[in-house]
Amino acid sequence: MTPINLNKRFKNVLKYLGLGTITTLLSLSLAWGGYPKEAGMARVNIAVPDASAVQSSVQNASQLMQEGLQHYQSGQYTAAVMVWKQAADAFAAREDGINQAIALSNLALAYHQLGRLPEANEAITTSLQIFQAKDSNTNRLKIFAQALNTQGKLQLAQGQAQQALATWQKATETYQQVGDKTGVVRSLINQAQALRALGFYQRVKDTLEQANQILQNQPDSDIKAAGLLSFGEALRLVGDLKQSQQVLEQSLAISQRLQSPPAITAALMSLGNTAYALQQFEQALKYYQQAITTSTSPTTTLQAQLNQLRLLIDTEKWAEAEKLSSQILPQLANLPATRTSIYARINLIQSLMKLWSRESGVGSGEVPTPQAAAQILAATIEQAKELQDQRAQAYALGYLSQVYEQNQQWSEAQKLTEKALLLAQSSNAPDIAYQWQWQLGRLLKAQAGEGKANSSTYNSAITAYKEAINTLNSLRKDLVATNLDLQFSFRESVEPVYRQFVGLLLQRTEGGEISQENLKLAREVIESLQLAELDNFFREACLTAQPELIDRVDSQAAVIYPIILPDRLEVILSLPNQPLRHYTTAIPQSELDDILNKARRSLRRTALDAERLPLFQKVYDWLVRPAESDLAASGIKTLVFALDGSLKNLPMAALYDGQQYLVEKYGVALTPSLQLLEPQALTRQPIKVLVGGLSEARQGFSALPGVESEVVQIQSKLPTEVLLNQQFTSTALQSQIKAAPFPVVHLATHGQFSSEADKTFILAWDERIDVKQLGGVLQAREQSDRKPIELLVLSACQTASGDNRAALGLAGVAVRSGARSTLATLWPVDDQSTSEFMMAFYQALAQLQVTKAQALRDAQLALLKQPKFRHPFYWAPFVLIGNWL
Repeated sequence: MTPINLNKRFKNVLKYLGLGTITTLLSLSLAWGGYPKEAGMARVNIAVPDASAVQSSVQNASQLMQEGLQHYQSGQYTAAVMVWKQAADAFAAREDGINQAIALSNLALAYHQLGRLPEANEAITTSLQIFQAKDSNTNRLKIFAQALNTQGKLQLAQGQAQQALATWQKATETYQQVGDKTGVVRSLINQAQALRALGFYQRVKDTLEQANQILQNQPDSDIKAAGLLSFGEALRLVGDLKQSQQVLEQSLAISQRLQSPPAITAALMSLGNTAYALQQFEQALKYYQQAITTSTSPTTTLQAQLNQLRLLIDTEKWAEAEKLSSQILPQLANLPATRTSIYARINLIQSLMKLWSRESGVGSGEVPTPQAAAQILAATIEQAKELQDQRAQAYALGYLSQVYEQNQQWSEAQKLTEKALLLAQSSNAPDIAYQWQWQLGRLLKAQAGEGKANSSTYNSAITAYKEAINTLNSLRKDLVATNLDLQFSFRESVEPVYRQFVGLLLQRTEGGEISQENLKLAREVIESLQLAELDNFFREACLTAQPELIDRVDSQAAVIYPIILPDRLEVILSLPNQPLRHYTTAIPQSELDDILNKARRSLRRTALDAERLPLFQKVYDWLVRPAESDLAASGIKTLVFALDGSLKNLPMAALYDGQQYLVEKYGVALTPSLQLLEPQALTRQPIKVLVGGLSEARQGFSALPGVESEVVQIQSKLPTEVLLNQQFTSTALQSQIKAAPFPVVHLATHGQFSSEADKTFILAWDERIDVKQLGGVLQAREQSDRKPIELLVLSACQTASGDNRAALGLAGVAVRSGARSTLATLWPVDDQSTSEFMMAFYQALAQLQVTKAQALRDAQLALLKQPKFRHPFYWAPFVLIGNWL
């Protein structure tokens, strides 16, 4: 390893920051963090002076306004603050209230960019007071509406979503009053952001569609192209990726017809971002390459190259990535000192970290060295300091500290991290703060060492991780939709925080014991991770969680929490009215995943027992065997699994103890999280079923001839309303659910569960009902004050082929449907066995005192006892998610 030496100039910068003199650095494998972006996405305009009010005596103040605008647009926010303050004072001295109000509104935006929210609030409040005291004409009303947009942005940044919504509604009304359609569109898009923060997701879609209708009715213009661009970006941020792509293509087409290179470049960049979000990496690369070709701005060209570099790394095109990184580095030296250039430097460092971390090392020598990267970061810190930009300082300091962390220079890294964290917190930047809280936890954990679970340093690490988790939980709504890059680094920038914290909590003391306090906290953390995964899946924080105790839910059920860590499998066992149990298997995650993948493949119809049973016995040994005596002593009848990682792809009913399958001993259920559970038993009288299904081929999907016999079987057991083939439309399904109380909804149709929300759907006659639409369709009864669906049955669905995280889509459907329980299949099942399964299931469900888990077990055993269906292929794919009572 080659030492990295910062030159004297940069050492002095760090010393000035109170961090002491840094001598040498060694760099390896730096973590890939969230790419820093400007906070928030609410649309605002920088106001310009009211020409009708500007007299010759205030020309200097007007020049200051324009100068401030130039500073703001180039990311020099401190300079913008200085000149806009001067302009506001000059206008006030001349009693020019309107232009004073404009200057104050702009000043508020600059303060916001610097994280100086109290000063921003004071400026915008004063601005609005001036407007309200003046007689309003059309031009002044437009400026007033722009000031309201600014106030709404500030309110949303401070978590005041309801106030922001009211402010933006007032802005919309004002724009409508003066006939400014562009302003109406902008304020509607802003309203959608407030509605998203409040959790009103259907209203988000309705509001954005209202904005779209206005845009579609306008003739081609630069304003329309810009409005569609904003609309497309808003759709991406709320997770409607396909529609985002369509709208952005419209914006691009208009910009091309108008022959506007800046607008064309902006649309291509945004299309690249949406393609990236869709994981269409090759298409995204093409968009970024086209943006580079059309760009007339060095800064925009650099941003496109940085995005292109990230994608080359993601797709492991190492040689191209190395070459591009060496081309980008010289361009950074020519950029002015702005936030944009600072973030560009940090973005490059992140990509370099990724290049250095691969097994082949730095490679051809074209990649800028860690020495060069350290110098870049030190220079970046100096620039951020000069700009008085604390957000940028926090980012740069935090990433420089990672260099020390990689070299195990714990003390120096800790000082840098603590300084970066202080800056992030004082800038009201929780999206940055959690990263450095996490980093501080890692550093303290490393200094505590193994087997030191009682040391003060270990306890400090626990505190740091706990603060990081609390910050992440407070960010739920913003984390999933505000920052595209953070969203798609979930598995690298968010998930590890939870897993590392659990690993730390379950680190054994010298005596070998783990406290009940740590076990309870570890269970809470892993459940919080399950919720965060679902938030990330939906790209919105739509889940309301309340802690539930297993004792309150079911005194004859035990919950098993497997937790996959890099070097071991941890299991926490929760038994009613007893302390938590805990057991561990030392196994590398790569080996565990390999065994689980082999086990899943062994469930194919042609696989022999000799291939399958040893694998499922091994998983049984990990998860259940250590608990056998406790389960027997506690009289447990149902095992509930809160599965983690690759375990979600495996049917727990098929675990094998050497003599029996698990389903032969217990009822089995799954839960994404007990925090999402509604612990209520099924109302038995009457159980009425709404059945929707497709037996005919439709929309490129094959016919399901067994559906008709399946419907007949259900009708023979329970009162049933049927929507078959042409009758089974999304509208008809919603109407039936809204019209009458059906405790059970049974959908016998094609469907797919995927790790991507837009690829998770149920097939109706007229359309695919995606996972987000499904909630609106199935929860229609709740909107009409009826009880929610007790049980949703999906009898012909499957997880997406080749998608190792596809079970996440199944959990997403279970949660988003609003049903208390979901019975679904992990893979397509034989028509005859499905028909017999459903007959046995509904026969058991109709009996009093039979839980849904027991009905599932009875139906699986009915198949297992038949020689032709004994193979788990036929009975194991049926899984129950949610309330098992």
